[in-house]
Amino acid sequence: LDTHFGVTLNKKFQRADWKRRPLTPEQLDYARLDTHYLAALRDKQIEALTVSGGLPEVHEEFARLARLRADPESAGPDPAKFWRVKGARDLSPAQAAVLQAVFAYREQQAERNDRPPFMVMAEAGLMEIARRAPRTPEELQHVPGMTPDQMRRHGAAVLQAVEKGLAAPGAYAPQVSRETDEVQDRYDRLHTWRKERARARGVESDVILPRTALWDLARRTPRTHDELAAIADFGPWRRATYGDEILALMGAPRGASGSGNLFSDER
Repeated sequence: LDTHFGVTLNKKFQRADWKRRPLTPEQLDYARLDTHYLAALRDKQIEALTVSGGLPEVHEEFARLARLRADPESAGPDPAKFWRVKGARDLSPAQAAVLQAVFAYREQQAERNDRPPFMVMAEAGLMEIARRAPRTPEELQHVPGMTPDQMRRHGAAVLQAVEKGLAAPGAYAPQVSRETDEVQDRYDRLHTWRKERARARGVESDVILPRTALWDLARRTPRTHDELAAIADFGPWRRATYGDEILALMGAPRGASGSGNLFSDER
């Protein structure tokens, strides 16, 4: 927006409480400007992509993104989601069990009130509760982030969650299953190739191939273009553009470089 229209948006309202009424004039102005230029910016991007020949690649990526769907079997709350909180894996098992219980309470409240979870309680506050495991209102009110309003809204329920966590078995971080050395070797070569390809084009690595496709390639080891067609997230444009390079890389001996002379035929 700054480059094409000389407009710089103030992002301070991204985390504003948009349910509170009336909206301030500044919020209304922010909301209007946040979308006002999108149609014109889209037209400029389409024009640039048409000139550069990049439109087929963009359409293929949009089609891939449109196919992404949440797994119906995991539509409910993810009980392991609390491990994504920054610092969660540094907690003791007992502390992690408390974090899990308090995190679940926050998720339930956010869903019930249709609010982003961070507007119920900040993750930093959840971590402090997990570390301190307060058991009385006096102990809880000394936890950073527990304002009088937070105490009034959530104090009793948070203390109940803490007790639930303390009574539960310790929580241990899930171990990621390790790939075989051969699969990891192929993935590393593909990862290096993607990084160098992205650098040569001046784009982000995911523009070349998504990470899911790298793992699929490393595990399946396609040897022909027909086998490449069975790789998820590796559409016709990517196969035509990178297929020969990928097949050459798949046939490289263990420990071979991820690039070599694969860039001699730049498209």
